[in-house]
Amino acid sequence: MTRLIPVACALALVASAYAGERPAAWNFDSDEAGKLAKGFSNESGAWKVTKDDAAPSKPNVFAQTASDGKAPFNVTLATESSFKDVDLSVKTKAIAGAEDQGGGLVWRAKDGGNYYVARFNPLEDNYRSYKVVDGSRRQLGSADFKAAPGWHTLRVVMKDDHIVCYGDGEKHLDVKDSTFKEAGKVGLWSKSDAQTYFDDLAAGEPK
Repeated sequence: MTRLIPVACALALVASAYAGERPAAWNFDSDEAGKLAKGFSNESGAWKVTKDDAAPSKPNVFAQTASDGKAPFNVTLATESSFKDVDLSVKTKAIAGAEDQGGGLVWRAKDGGNYYVARFNPLEDNYRSYKVVDGSRRQLGSADFKAAPGWHTLRVVMKDDHIVCYGDGEKHLDVKDSTFKEAGKVGLWSKSDAQTYFDDLAAGEPK
């Protein structure tokens, strides 16, 4: 017998996160403002869902709100995600930060101190990729990326040891690294006192 899935349930499945390298998407709009997004950890920093009338998908964004700079890196991970080869993207907007601004994407994360990250910094007008091993960061690549204030789209595609990073649809970085060879979690990142909004995080296998 064929079982029919109610439309509401089907839509919920599409919008939820999946483990095992199945497509996942998060827009944070069903999450409660002022709290951590469902299915995400607060590894470091202060992450909470925030209402934003200018969000790419209204009404909510996921925000890194710590301004004290106590943590060198602010990290949140999608706890049930698992990707090795991945096509990962997010919309991001820098809100504030005297020491640092902006933020970016995390992937193949073993935990809050071991992962790859690609981030855009509007204070420095650059886009960089790093590996973080036991909390220590090492740069893999850097490119100029000057952009007007507001929302921007970051995208990372990794296959095997090959990492390509895009900003607003343009390729900026093309590097190789084999430090993290296994599947890991995806997530979001900012540095020091960088307060940043994120929306429409999506992950899937590269085509």
